[in-house]
Amino acid sequence: MRVMIKLFRSHLWLLAVLFLLSGCTPQDLPEDEDTAILPAENTEEVSHLPESLALPYAPFRTLDPLFCEEGMQQTLSSLLYEGLFRLDDSFQPQPLLCETYAYEAEFCRYVFTLRSDVTFSDGTPLTGADVKATLDRARTSPRYKNRLSHVTSVAAGDNTVTVILSEPNIAFPALLDIPITKQGSETAGIPVGTGPYFFSQEENSAYLIANQSWWQGEVQPAERITLVEADGHDAMLYRFTSRDVHLISADLTGTQTVSITGDVDVYDTPTTAMQYVGINTARLTDPALRQALSLAIDRENITEAYLSGHAIPCQFPLSPQTPLYPSVLETHFSPDSFSAALARCSQLPDHPLTFLVNAENPFKVSIAQAIAANCTAAGLAVETVILPWEEYLSALEQGRFDLYYAEVRLTADWDLRSLLSSRGTLNYGKWSDPQTEEFMAQYSESGNIAPLCEYLMQQCPILPVCFKSTSVLTQSEVLQNLSPTAAEPFALLSDIAVYLKS
Repeated sequence: MRVMIKLFRSHLWLLAVLFLLSGCTPQDLPEDEDTAILPAENTEEVSHLPESLALPYAPFRTLDPLFCEEGMQQTLSSLLYEGLFRLDDSFQPQPLLCETYAYEAEFCRYVFTLRSDVTFSDGTPLTGADVKATLDRARTSPRYKNRLSHVTSVAAGDNTVTVILSEPNIAFPALLDIPITKQGSETAGIPVGTGPYFFSQEENSAYLIANQSWWQGEVQPAERITLVEADGHDAMLYRFTSRDVHLISADLTGTQTVSITGDVDVYDTPTTAMQYVGINTARLTDPALRQALSLAIDRENITEAYLSGHAIPCQFPLSPQTPLYPSVLETHFSPDSFSAALARCSQLPDHPLTFLVNAENPFKVSIAQAIAANCTAAGLAVETVILPWEEYLSALEQGRFDLYYAEVRLTADWDLRSLLSSRGTLNYGKWSDPQTEEFMAQYSESGNIAPLCEYLMQQCPILPVCFKSTSVLTQSEVLQNLSPTAAEPFALLSDIAVYLKS
């Protein structure tokens, strides 16, 4: 589900815009008594339209899609490169550069057949060797190495790629939205891709130029996109507020303040970033108490009141956007239900529970305090401890907590081992349970996650709260009809309308 929020729209004469875009003169207009002539007083508004579409760009940071940073560089990369698959807005993998694939479960082997009509922006054809080279590089990149950690080998044929895993994963294609680059071109700094645009530089100016041989054959909304230097979060916001650039992506509930006014559209798109309450299961050993704590979380109110709707409430560690989500198992928040659940606990703690939260994010602090207040009001004392990041992380690693509020970016195959495996790198609550391990293994083999979710609802080693959304902000009189996804602000490119002076 995508949500488009209008911050403010000034009066705009659409007829005037269409008139100017068409390049017609008054003599060119058809002789029709209903034809309206552009009112003179509105020409100034239309003159505020830009000469060209512009995006922010950090020239001293890499545009290599395997290594570039979150934010503006990734927005540009999404126009230059494409993956074997793309994730739709329900996080389902849709074939892109891959035409078909086969999975041999017995050998944990995938064979991907590439489309035969794909060329890079320099005109050379896509080959299996290009995909292999990209995946091999991705296995060493900070951005992708964890999701590919179970890949044992990659082999290339003329038009195929074979990947062997160390263990079963029926959802592996959901991990292959990794941008594919031309083998060897990464040495030039900006690799060659198969996307709708390519990078061009002239003296001190940089642009994205429409790829006229783009294999998808769709019309690009602009022939040239100007890249405006904006190195850093504050510089990007300044450029956008000053109308020097016309689209940015932002986390409106993150640690960095985002304050935008004017004629701006905000498109929310779901992500795999989950916020949750972690539990020290070595201290809180009673599953009944952990179940009661889950009932103390008013998830709908948290997403609306504290995150301004930029999140989707959840009770399980996978996005409600995915068809795998078991909504039939959900329960609804009720103070009475929480009180009744506490009454059923055989023994309650005789001291206030310590609830850690990271000080740098005021949204998380407010959420943790709200949950603590719900618990305390019902008779279970909870003390919120607000710590700077380094102290917060140290307390987690040393187990000096009962509860903690956290955020994790999951992969779209919904692999939960980092959180719930006894060897998981994010298992700060020290949850160790063979039944959980078995259910996770069954899900990897079968794709059925419902038994795992049902078991987690009984044991509650972690308490999911919501999945965050990211926001794409546009100057609304310049860009319209966007349908962004978390990875592609310009998804459904041919639907996008761009309004310029000429």
